[in-house]
Amino acid sequence: MISNQALLLLMLSNLWPSTALPFMSGNIGNLFGMPESDGKVLQRSKRGWMWNQFFLLEEYTGNDHQYVGKLHSNMDKGDGTVKYILTGDGAGTLFLIDEKSGDIHATKRLDREEKAMYTLHAKVLDRNTNAELEPDTEFNIKIHDINDNEPKFAREIYFASVPEMSEVGTSVATVTATDADDQTYGNSAKLVYSILQGQPYFSVDSENGTIKTALPGMDREVKENYQVVIQAKDMAGQMGGLSGTTTVSITLSDVNDSPPRFANHSFRVTTVESTEIGGAIGRIKADDPDIGHNAEMEYSIVGGHDTFNIITDQTTQEGVIIIKKALDYESKKDYEFRVEVRNTYLDARFIHGVQFKDYATVKVTVEDVDEPPVFTRNPYIIEVHEDTAAGSFVGVVLARDPDADNKPVKYSIDRHTDLERLFSIDSTNGTITTLKALDREMSKWHNISVVATEINNPRQTTRVPVFIKLIQTISAVDTDEPLVGHKFVFSMSGTNPNFTIVDKEDNTANILTRRGGFSRREMSMYFLPVVISDNDYPIQSSTSTLIVRVCACDSRGNMQSCSPEVLPFSDGLTTGALVAILLCVIILLMIVVLFAALRRQRKKEPLIISKEDVRDNVVSYNDEGGGEEDTQAFDIGTLRNPEVMDANKLRRDIIPEMLFPFRRTSPIKDNTDVRDFINGRLQENDSDPTAPPYDSLATYAYEGSGSLAESLSSLESAANEGDQDYDYLSNWGPQFKKLAEMYIGRSPDRET
Repeated sequence: MISNQALLLLMLSNLWPSTALPFMSGNIGNLFGMPESDGKVLQRSKRGWMWNQFFLLEEYTGNDHQYVGKLHSNMDKGDGTVKYILTGDGAGTLFLIDEKSGDIHATKRLDREEKAMYTLHAKVLDRNTNAELEPDTEFNIKIHDINDNEPKFAREIYFASVPEMSEVGTSVATVTATDADDQTYGNSAKLVYSILQGQPYFSVDSENGTIKTALPGMDREVKENYQVVIQAKDMAGQMGGLSGTTTVSITLSDVNDSPPRFANHSFRVTTVESTEIGGAIGRIKADDPDIGHNAEMEYSIVGGHDTFNIITDQTTQEGVIIIKKALDYESKKDYEFRVEVRNTYLDARFIHGVQFKDYATVKVTVEDVDEPPVFTRNPYIIEVHEDTAAGSFVGVVLARDPDADNKPVKYSIDRHTDLERLFSIDSTNGTITTLKALDREMSKWHNISVVATEINNPRQTTRVPVFIKLIQTISAVDTDEPLVGHKFVFSMSGTNPNFTIVDKEDNTANILTRRGGFSRREMSMYFLPVVISDNDYPIQSSTSTLIVRVCACDSRGNMQSCSPEVLPFSDGLTTGALVAILLCVIILLMIVVLFAALRRQRKKEPLIISKEDVRDNVVSYNDEGGGEEDTQAFDIGTLRNPEVMDANKLRRDIIPEMLFPFRRTSPIKDNTDVRDFINGRLQENDSDPTAPPYDSLATYAYEGSGSLAESLSSLESAANEGDQDYDYLSNWGPQFKKLAEMYIGRSPDRET
């Protein structure tokens, strides 16, 4: 048998064939107890150690020290003068060396997994002088591995999931074990995986530990959790190999492979008619074996419904039926509709060939409740003439019991809304009358509340606001003194689509609306020409314009933004006033004409040189006008010079009932008496229907040619400085006074 040392050296020669074994004496044959080869001694030409690396098996179980190897130098003559010294990892404790022979032994059992290699240093010394015979040389002691460690998994239990209905071979998870043995030496760390529990549902890859599905159509709704045991065995799975196991808990995750279904396809719901709009009256539920968002559903009424709607409670996945329109037991008691349920989220892999929705029928029964009275209108807006006397009729409100038995109703006024006690109401028929006279100047609106109460059940009451508006009336006065009182007739010029006038035949009239729905956006102001005529002969009339403003009001009828009053204004004066003003103006103009004639005897030209308006607009008001908006109420064209006057000028404030041709004669150019000229002009204007009364005057300041009066000025021209007659006004005064009496028809002693 070959000794362990020889085997060790043989292994070394195989590992390092290029390095000769360093022996000072003897040869390999002597070392193994073999004769010399051909009687020659093999000698190394170069000194050196005979070792480089030693190998030692781990986990030695013998009682003696484990032999490692032998150190030997070619300086050793075998006479005991050489001493071997060992230093490095574990020298002197774990590893011991015989100083004389160089044998190395391990004193303890070694574990490769604890330390796989030790590095030491060897020295050769002269025993007598301690001089180094060889330099310090390094060598290794490598621990050979044996299969003394089983495979281990990182965790005792793993958790994994895979979608239900997955195809065969779908990867679930990968589990890996580790072996502490040497991966590069033998099969001690070569692992093989196998499944001990979990078949036939799952399988495992023997090389990498990947778990896969092995059975098709695994349904979460049938079985959700699986326990799979995986084993890892070393030595490539051979007999005698060590093994380790782990458990993998696999859960089938949900997919939307199940449609919602109604357990009962008919539902009945009962509610009362007083349920408010938007209130819930019942719930229905469909079942879906899926979980999470795969079980989310949405409900809808097939074809929609005008009275009911259905929404989904996202927490409970129930369909909630709500009121969409007010219920009325007396109108309809029973309803029936069809409800559809479907999944919110669909999986395209499972919808083919499967109806992922279901239907159910819902019947709703409405129950009667005792309801309060209902007014025919809400609110009421009633118009009453101002200055209405006490006990006058105002209006009627009407309420009824909406229940089938139609219980009687009584009426009352909430006195908190009528603190002055201006109104009363008939408790039986709802007729409202005045208790006191109403004054529009004190209050234009009266807002009261009327209460309707069921006689058999006083708890059933209803309130309604009643807005009472006082209507303004118009009136007129005449400064004349008729023999038998004033009698005025009111009318409206033309046809007005918005308003009408009603003559009350008591010298007052009412203005009423002919339509509703006035809007400030369309028109904020209306102008109503009102014609007022007397009953004396000759009949005199006047036109006034009434301004009606559209006001913005709130829901209770209170005015929010508007002028405080509806103000009429006048666009004309009485005939007598106009004539008096006209005579005064004519006298003044004649004085101016005569004065100019004295200064310009040799020049005969119109008094008004240019065609610009040189006029005095003398207006007398006995009522409040309309301000700047009143400019359309009169025409001042009459004041223009006859040569520049528009012959077709008509009034712009009203539409005349008949169109008359405008007639005007040319100024007198021959020797005509001034009185005849003025009198002719007055008669001409009296017979002209388009002539005044306006707030304007016609100007006759035109000097005629060949006047018999010649110059009436008290001043002589510059060429004639003789005595003058300064009493010309006293000569002409009686003539003008007589002319005024002729036109006005009044006594001479009366003041004009």
